[in-house]
Amino acid sequence: MESKTNAMRILDRHKIDYRSYSYDGSRALSGIEVATALGQNPKQVFKTLVTVGKSHQHYVFMIPVAEELDLKKAAAAAGEKSVEMVKSKELLGLTGYVHGGCSPLGMKKPFPTFADETAADFATIIFSAGKIGFQIEAPLAALEEIVGLKTARLTV
Repeated sequence: MESKTNAMRILDRHKIDYRSYSYDGSRALSGIEVATALGQNPKQVFKTLVTVGKSHQHYVFMIPVAEELDLKKAAAAAGEKSVEMVKSKELLGLTGYVHGGCSPLGMKKPFPTFADETAADFATIIFSAGKIGFQIEAPLAALEEIVGLKTARLTV
């Protein structure tokens, strides 16, 4: 990889070992296609989703790429009455990341962050490095340390 993303620099700053992956990001890929391109188990590759609660607080949810976020479970995990997905056009201004390249690390502002409980089934999980075409594999504990990640049942 030629240059590091902000998410990678954050892991470096925290002295956390990670592995970086790259794939052809020149065309839109589904999360399952990304996992396949990396030769990885789709249950271990997580997508990062940003929501807004009824209170107007934003939340980040990480779920396996083949799964769908259950908004009621997400709201319960966040202690909200309800949450809804942030519109794609609002993502860059809110997080500093584009749709398809959103990392839980290095967002413009820190948001409460949750991962589906299945993340605990793996020693490491794979997630966006903050740029389309790049992924990071790191221990769940790294996200717990850096962004205060909590786990909960989040999928349909």
